[in-house]
Amino acid sequence: MTTPVPTKTTTAFFLQSAVSFGVAVVGLGVGIAYLPVNTWMRAFLAIGLLYTVTSAFTLAKCVRDHQESTAVVQRVDQARLDKLLTDHDPFRA
Repeated sequence: MTTPVPTKTTTAFFLQSAVSFGVAVVGLGVGIAYLPVNTWMRAFLAIGLLYTVTSAFTLAKCVRDHQESTAVVQRVDQARLDKLLTDHDPFRA
């Protein structure tokens, strides 16, 4: 039986994701700062941006944790199945 090879994020992909995130947050922050609206509206939009960013991080962490937990459960189940198959003797009475 083959075990799946865990995927590893490359440095280039990680860097691209970080730069993309930074550009998006800074761009939206500058856009909010230069909007022709009063301070209360600008503050509301800034808090909305902060809430969206923290929610995105929380969701990404939950998805990652769920994937890691299912991977561990699958490995444990596979190990149990392998042990059962190696211990099984069809000719034993």
